[in-house]
Amino acid sequence: MTPKKATHQQTKQHNRDLVLQTIFAHDSISRAEVARVTNLTRTTVSEVVNGLLAEGLVEEVGRGESIGGKTPILLSIVADSRYLIGLNLAQDKFVGAVVNLRGEIKELVEAPVRDDNGENALQLVYQILDQLTRKKLKPIVGIGVGTPGLVNTREGVVVNAVNLEWQNLPLSQLLEKKYKLPVLVLNDSQAAAIGEFVYGGDHVPDENLIVVNVIHGIGAGILINGQLFQGDGGGAGEIGHVVVQENGELCRCGKRGCLETVASARAVVQKMKMGSLDDVISAFQNGDSGAKSVVEKAGQFLGTSLANLVGTLNIQKIVLTGDMTRFGDEWRNAVSESMQTGAFSGLSADTKLEIGTLDYRACILGASAFLLLDDYSLLFNEEN
Repeated sequence: MTPKKATHQQTKQHNRDLVLQTIFAHDSISRAEVARVTNLTRTTVSEVVNGLLAEGLVEEVGRGESIGGKTPILLSIVADSRYLIGLNLAQDKFVGAVVNLRGEIKELVEAPVRDDNGENALQLVYQILDQLTRKKLKPIVGIGVGTPGLVNTREGVVVNAVNLEWQNLPLSQLLEKKYKLPVLVLNDSQAAAIGEFVYGGDHVPDENLIVVNVIHGIGAGILINGQLFQGDGGGAGEIGHVVVQENGELCRCGKRGCLETVASARAVVQKMKMGSLDDVISAFQNGDSGAKSVVEKAGQFLGTSLANLVGTLNIQKIVLTGDMTRFGDEWRNAVSESMQTGAFSGLSADTKLEIGTLDYRACILGASAFLLLDDYSLLFNEEN
């Protein structure tokens, strides 16, 4: 089948997105450098930049160093020219934020989750979005939602989120109808992976990365060549509901011995018979041998699961995020040692295990960034 040639409009949009992506990737950059990076002609770059300047998305911010000719004028993204909303529904509290184009959180709203009632959880989402959309920051161009559970991102449906009691919930459709904005919904661990990748550290644009989010539940987000890998059914990285202990404790999903029942923050609190994770952390830091044993065992179970990921994907950079990272190096070392023991030594020796830098913000920033990945059309008026 002969591939269709791109229309003039598609080519224009492709060039526009390429230029914008390049400017996003730099604090400031000249038109000539944009042309060099993108392999577009200087004339094309100038035309695109003129459009971006007219839209208020890009501004001229001074002059760079001359390389033998005129000093070049530098361009930069206008961070506060557009805003996005990111939601993190994965904690014992829901957190939402208005985020600018540089990933800076401008407004933050949070609300405690008091029960496992699905309708109450949905009303809480509305409550947070009502507050954020009433803020003075305008224009808001889209809403990104990171939610626990199995998500069909393409359809915007939460297929199954056990702790929120959501099954086949058309969340994108509900939110788009209510707020008249584009909405994207993805798994919270996948959102956290994007957040860490884009904003969390020294990650190169086309690298491979696994981000493992260990909170009440456990999930992994997988990036391959800088692109989120969701698998055929959207559930890539759902390691929390893989059985690791035969005839183990009953999991919320209905199976026994899932990783979540032995390695999550919830599991650690239950095993210690304490009221909260803060109580366990306090005991752990005060040298309580029981707390140390429970936390170390949780780390070992997680490490064994990561060994399977290393053997399957051979991705050499793994970032750990979520509540369990609060136990610090002792927990991370238990995870690492178990991973090294369980994986083929030729693969695990080159695998780096790091603690993430963004805490709960990774999910918020990743959910909002996901709206723009590979498609900047949200940033433009429809007629453009």
